[in-house]
Amino acid sequence: MNQGVISVSCPLSITIPQGHHKNFKIFKSPKVFNAFTLRSRFIHARRPPICCTQVNPWEPAPITFASENEEVDTFLKRTENIFGSLNADSTTEAPEVETKELVEEETKELVEEETKELVEVSNQPEVHLQIFKWPMWLLGPSLLLTTGMAPTLWLPMSSVFLGPNVASLLSLIGLDCIYNLGAMLFLLMADACARPKQPIKPMRSEAPFSYQFWNMLANVVGFAIPFIMLYGSASGLVQPHLPFISLAVLLGPYVLLLSVQILTEMLTWHWRSPVWLVTPIVYEGYRILQLMRGLKLGAELSAPAWTMHTIRGLVCWWVLILGVQLMRVAWFAGIASLSRKQEIVANGS
Repeated sequence: MNQGVISVSCPLSITIPQGHHKNFKIFKSPKVFNAFTLRSRFIHARRPPICCTQVNPWEPAPITFASENEEVDTFLKRTENIFGSLNADSTTEAPEVETKELVEEETKELVEEETKELVEVSNQPEVHLQIFKWPMWLLGPSLLLTTGMAPTLWLPMSSVFLGPNVASLLSLIGLDCIYNLGAMLFLLMADACARPKQPIKPMRSEAPFSYQFWNMLANVVGFAIPFIMLYGSASGLVQPHLPFISLAVLLGPYVLLLSVQILTEMLTWHWRSPVWLVTPIVYEGYRILQLMRGLKLGAELSAPAWTMHTIRGLVCWWVLILGVQLMRVAWFAGIASLSRKQEIVANGS
């Protein structure tokens, strides 16, 4: 008969309690102590186990586990990450790096869309305020047309100019004051349309120093030429002589309106109004009409040739300055668009 493995794993031991009873004196005998010691050593001796390689028929065979692919055994290898033992080739999920990139791109797109929506919402004024601003876009230019072009085109010159006298000078100054009133109303409407009602941050439209310098230089040159003409005529440097009242009729309204323009520009720079860029254009356009009117009056006054040539030079000068101003408007529009895009990208990132 087959025999299994028989082993004695737990050796027998006998523990003898020690007593301290006075009458129990047998433990004091050396013979009895030696007998118990020998018996204890004999019992504690371990017997060798009997081993058998055959298994009983009623016992099942041991189950062994082995991988199908014995060459490459990568099942649950030890890695730094507990998920690193899984084979990424057997799964259909995207790699971790690509997944992170996709998540970052989607998050960035969502942030950009939200930022654009916030900027659009913040840039849109309230509906009832916008309704009041819509008529200004038509009313402001209509004022310029009515106060500037209508008197010049439809009012007969004979009703205004009565000769080289003070009445004619005051009549011409009155026409320019009417235009100046329309220009002021236009600039106020333009400022109201440019400023948001509830700005996110304070509105600060500051003109660059280079713009202020060159603009003031052009104004000073245009302002100095009539006084040079007056000095040359009074001192006899240029001939023939032109009377003071005739020169005042020709260039007096021009000098007065140029002074108003300089003062208006300085105020817009000081108040940091967004209309500082269009203020010179509003006045310089009408100034060309003033000088063209002066050429007509010079023909009626029989002004000397040097006076007519000087007025033509002033017309060319202010046409050139007006072109430079329009170029500046285009340049500042491009700069403003670029800075706005950079601000949107910065807010989105």
